[in-house]
Amino acid sequence: MVSVIDINNYSNYNQRTQNYCNPLRGVASYCDYQDIGNPYSKNNNENVNKTIAAAGILQVVSIALQKASKWCGNKLMRGKEFTTFENVQKVANSMLKDNKLNIDVHFINPNNINKFSNSLRKSLIPVARGENAFYMDSLKLAVAPEKKPSLILHELGHAINASKGKFLRFMQKSRAYSAYVPTAIFIANNAFKNSGAHSDFIEKNAGVIGFLSFLPTIIEEGLASLRGVNAAKKVLGKTVSLKALKRNYFTAWLTYLIAGVGIGVASKLTVLEGKTSNR
Repeated sequence: MVSVIDINNYSNYNQRTQNYCNPLRGVASYCDYQDIGNPYSKNNNENVNKTIAAAGILQVVSIALQKASKWCGNKLMRGKEFTTFENVQKVANSMLKDNKLNIDVHFINPNNINKFSNSLRKSLIPVARGENAFYMDSLKLAVAPEKKPSLILHELGHAINASKGKFLRFMQKSRAYSAYVPTAIFIANNAFKNSGAHSDFIEKNAGVIGFLSFLPTIIEEGLASLRGVNAAKKVLGKTVSLKALKRNYFTAWLTYLIAGVGIGVASKLTVLEGKTSNR
């Protein structure tokens, strides 16, 4: 399943990875690490204090990212539709026809949710509330809220990406592994050091590596939105302003950018935890 415009995207990610997003268990507990190591080594104590301070800053950044993601989600929910339901349907039909897509398209509301299978209903509840939309390549199914039909154009953008070859399909599916990246970086960093090597490349660049792991998702999300905007422009021309559509899609894309930064922060925190606990 490719969850596309999830206004709780970063918060959900943080919940799934809470064991390493908050490895030091809060700012107040950082003092517990100050006596680790040789108490008579000034340099050792200074290094520990620097590590603790860096972890504290990253904790603050993590909280700020969650608030920013929530703000983007609320703004998206309040965003106005750029055109009528009928015009959105015209654009969606054009995207299906022009790209020869055999996709079931549904606009979800509380009254029609029961016609879907039990396994799908739970995923469709937030869609019916207007909080999400998604494309499932395995079922060739694209859904969007009836109250926010323009989101379907983004979902069909994902369907087009999936039809364009293995590379774009890989970019779509790569997000499934992103939640495990901080742990993988932690293990790789420890294994590298235990091998006797002295390079601290992973330790220094853990945040960047974590962010880059989510970059394919960020790019693919942007491309899906771009396909939706271009299709609307082609079908509706200058009869409709696309400013609201672009604004809504950009706000949704920001949640993925924030999630990528969040994975980078979580990756760096795992390394700091390992560095401190091993002293």
